[in-house]
Amino acid sequence: MPDDLLSTDHEDTHWMHRALELADRAETAGEVPVGAVVVRDGEALGEGWNRPIGATDPTAHAEIVALRAAADRAGNYRLPGTTLYVTLEPCPMCVGAMIHARVARLVFGTADPKSGAVGGALDLLAFPGHNHRIRVTGGVLEAECARRLRAFFRARRG
Repeated sequence: MPDDLLSTDHEDTHWMHRALELADRAETAGEVPVGAVVVRDGEALGEGWNRPIGATDPTAHAEIVALRAAADRAGNYRLPGTTLYVTLEPCPMCVGAMIHARVARLVFGTADPKSGAVGGALDLLAFPGHNHRIRVTGGVLEAECARRLRAFFRARRG
């Protein structure tokens, strides 16, 4: 594994704080508060927050928005050597996009037992047919990520 893919807890915490800031943007817009950042060599290549309602686009999840921005900036749909930070465990669509983009590492905040696709509800990364493997670290700033989601949905239920 290349040394640039190795991460310290400090780096993971730093980028997850940025993802939480982006999640705040989603919440301000009335979207589910999820934020994502694609990082390579200590630099943010792309950022995103949930926008499916505002963009009238069911694919506008934070991860997809961040991957699109990173690919545009990199000038390539493949993003080797990158880490994707996201506040909530990705869904199957987002995991598929990360595999196709060749993201090297995924770091997420809190698990999603209903639709998470890296162990929460199912584990797409364990499928033996994939020709690309993504290293996963979960639970970074987990309490803060989960708290924001719980508060958002509690407020929605009134």
